Amino acid sequence: MLELKNINKYYNPGTVNEMCLFNNFSFAVPDKQFVAVVGSNGSGKTSMLNLICGNIDPDAGDILVDGKSILTDPAYRRAKKIGRVYQDPAKGTCPSMTIMENLALAENKGNPYGLGKCVNKAKADSYRSILADLNLGLEDKFHTKVGSLSGGQRQALALVMATMTPIDYLILDEHTAALDPKTAEINMMLTKKIVESKGVTTIMVTHNLRYAVEYGNRLIMMHQGEIILDKVGDEKTNMSTDEIMGIFNRISVECGN
Repeated sequence: MLELKNINKYYNPGTVNEMCLFNNFSFAVPDKQFVAVVGSNGSGKTSMLNLICGNIDPDAGDILVDGKSILTDPAYRRAKKIGRVYQDPAKGTCPSMTIMENLALAENKGNPYGLGKCVNKAKADSYRSILADLNLGLEDKFHTKVGSLSGGQRQALALVMATMTPIDYLILDEHTAALDPKTAEINMMLTKKIVESKGVTTIMVTHNLRYAVEYGNRLIMMHQGEIILDKVGDEKTNMSTDEIMGIFNRISVECGN
């Protein structure tokens, strides 16, 4: 289980722009749960992901995995068990390297590098098989530099790379927001397939309310650093996009928008 316990987080402390984002914030995700996270800009969604991944530190509180604190673990150490896919397809891949080279790097995540060759050609067939399952034609572009791929192809590749090694948690930070509707649908179907086949605990931040309703087994809504809606199992299944939009609209009116 992943737990954020009694988290406090201030931005620009001690200045006129000081802002308290999280005040005694707690959140727990049981193993193998797929959580969809929605909320307006500034609600704390991405900051929560950054806290989990070690990109920012809390001012108070603790972050635990299976009851053990990971607060002092740097981001690179957490990355051994956490895969992350960003909104920008360019962030999850190396554009100047080929698809095969990118896959080889991803497979070696968490292991030391020596002076030998990174790419093991003996694994070419297994890499091609992984790519063929995507149905994007990438298996035929094996030696193509990733920078020449479309955004959707790069994002699909980033998703595969994030899950090539055994991980406990998959973090999806608006990973379809930069894609056109058709490509976004393909990447969401790929996401579902990977999450289900690997049984990995997943937290997906999205602004697409339909995706939040259709994917995963838990839905939370965040607002001003708090969780204001938390639906699991059948409660989530019975929710509609219109219901969530209604909550968004009510919050907007209450905030004076």
